Amino acid sequence: MIKAADFAYHLTNYLTRFLPGEKGASENTILSYRDTFSQLLKYCQQSMGLSPEKITMLNISRKTIEGYLTWIEDEKGNSIATRNQRLAAIHGFFKYVQLEAPEHLVLCGQILSIPQKKSPSRNIEYLTPEGIKAVLSMPDTSNSKGRRDLMLLTLLYDTGARVSELINSNASDVRLSTPATIRITGKGNKTRIVPLMNRTAEMLQSYMAENNLLVSEKSSSALFFNRSNERFTRSGIRYLFDKYIKGARSKYPEIIPYKLSPHCFRHSKAVHLLQAGVNIIYIRDLLGHSDIKTTEHYAKIDSKSKREALEKASSPATVNQTVPSWSKDKSLMTWLNSLGKK
Repeated sequence: MIKAADFAYHLTNYLTRFLPGEKGASENTILSYRDTFSQLLKYCQQSMGLSPEKITMLNISRKTIEGYLTWIEDEKGNSIATRNQRLAAIHGFFKYVQLEAPEHLVLCGQILSIPQKKSPSRNIEYLTPEGIKAVLSMPDTSNSKGRRDLMLLTLLYDTGARVSELINSNASDVRLSTPATIRITGKGNKTRIVPLMNRTAEMLQSYMAENNLLVSEKSSSALFFNRSNERFTRSGIRYLFDKYIKGARSKYPEIIPYKLSPHCFRHSKAVHLLQAGVNIIYIRDLLGHSDIKTTEHYAKIDSKSKREALEKASSPATVNQTVPSWSKDKSLMTWLNSLGKK
């Protein structure tokens, strides 16, 4: 019975039991994996004429997965980064299958051997401190909506949080007593405690008092909510961000670049901390990176820090010395000109 619908059986267990229960994957990760396999099922239906309920492990091959990856790039217009993300989800599933159903070991090995596609390195988008100030000056703080927006953007920058992390934050995650902190839940449901600047803590105290979020009954309430009194969505945050970026760009076009996303606040925080001389280990912990190599990407884009580091590393013995001109050394020139002559 399982064999007739083995693909559906394994996929259901993978998404509903293994990822949340054994891997502790976050809701966003599970939804991303779900979207990957939803698209794979659509591809199989369009290209192979197989309805989702009829797909079995015997219908899946390396050629099927490679065709799907080409399809999402060519037909769906997905980027290489998205293509690689989808492949990572597929790899995760087939690693699970090879342990649960060893009879499919050969198939799993063939699919796991599909390589990630190399993509050109992208520049990390970030704002200067002046750019951050310009954006934060845009909300109209004469009304509660503007004060909420300013608080949201300030916290997004001050904590270096991902948009999804801020969306999922509750009133109970905030500690306003000194030292003020906020508990942030990141990828893989890993939590970290991020300190808040004094000014940010004062703003947060006022914001939470204004929105009745300091009472114990509201501890599980969303820290930020939209006009429908519901937790913000990614698209809602993006709408606010684009609105204030557009306003700042029209007023300060020289410091607000194009093609920015809300994630640039996180990038900006990391770069500004590096420029301030903060140890990269502390920056890694603040951002919640599991691998220091991820944090090191920010060091590569900070040309100013690189230049200053090189200047500091210069040997005092070589500074301000005049480089001798060998072209004026007649004996040396005579010897060089004689080379190759018989």
